[in-house]
Amino acid sequence: MDVMTYFEVAVPIHSTETPGLRGVHVFTGQAQCPSAAVQAAYQVYGVARAEMGAGQEITCGREGGWGACGYRTGWELDWLAATACPWRSPYSWTNTSPYEL
Repeated sequence: MDVMTYFEVAVPIHSTETPGLRGVHVFTGQAQCPSAAVQAAYQVYGVARAEMGAGQEITCGREGGWGACGYRTGWELDWLAATACPWRSPYSWTNTSPYEL
């Protein structure tokens, strides 16, 4: 049996419409390791983007607790800079984040 850990994946974002506007998008869910967590977050984001593009309602809940319940146009995610760590609290990523809330 594979042990699953609940992860948070922080992905830096920037606005394509307002230069200089930046932030971070956080995904959470279960995975075996940090790289699998980033991959799961990337996949649910891709599904949400495709559903939004097709004019469909975005499916929130997915296997392992992963989901993207919304999609904001005009924002790009920097997946190469994504980080994953075990989830500790809903605000744990803000303690070391260079981004403003």
